[in-house]
Amino acid sequence: MLDMNKNAPLVVLDCDSTSIREEVIEIIAKTAGSYEEVKTITDAAMRGEYDFAESLKARVATLKGVPESVFEQTAKQLNFNPGFTELVEAVHARNGHIAVVSGGFLEVLDLVMPAQKVDVWHANRLTVADGKLTGTVSGEIVTAATKADYLKKWAAEFGTPLSHTIAVGDGANDIEMMRIAAISVGYQAKPAVREVADYCFDDTLAHIIPLLDRLG
Repeated sequence: MLDMNKNAPLVVLDCDSTSIREEVIEIIAKTAGSYEEVKTITDAAMRGEYDFAESLKARVATLKGVPESVFEQTAKQLNFNPGFTELVEAVHARNGHIAVVSGGFLEVLDLVMPAQKVDVWHANRLTVADGKLTGTVSGEIVTAATKADYLKKWAAEFGTPLSHTIAVGDGANDIEMMRIAAISVGYQAKPAVREVADYCFDDTLAHIIPLLDRLG
């Protein structure tokens, strides 16, 4: 029996500043009054100057006390980058799958990814008590290694060989999954990513569509 997934693509994208224009934690930080502090740490982490897990803990700690209603408020402010919808349609037209793996937060991704027809996604989960953020992350933190592991995990689940995978990201914590994928793409990428990516685009994710037919 013909395996329809054997030659179908799997495209795995980072979320913040890649799939979407914004950095979710910075939006939440504005509510917490810690925007400048969080942005400084985020920028350093994306340049690879700060251990991502430690940087996330430091940033999340500043969000303590923010009402959990911030998730819905934040979701309403998000904008997907140009070409995202077209890329999803092109991948699905080839019987493939779109995945998003993020150092951001599941509470927000769960609100926005279904409408975009993203097949699977994974991110950190924030701890909430009495309707407010506690300033901690629940469970294992999504790191560069986690992203690479999920690319392999989803490829196995969908029956997609790694030779038919594309990884897309902008920051240092995307590099490990980009090294595993058959094709790596930097989108509005930091210098560290531009050094390792096979392709770099800054205006639209739709530039990835022709790459789908170069897999295999």
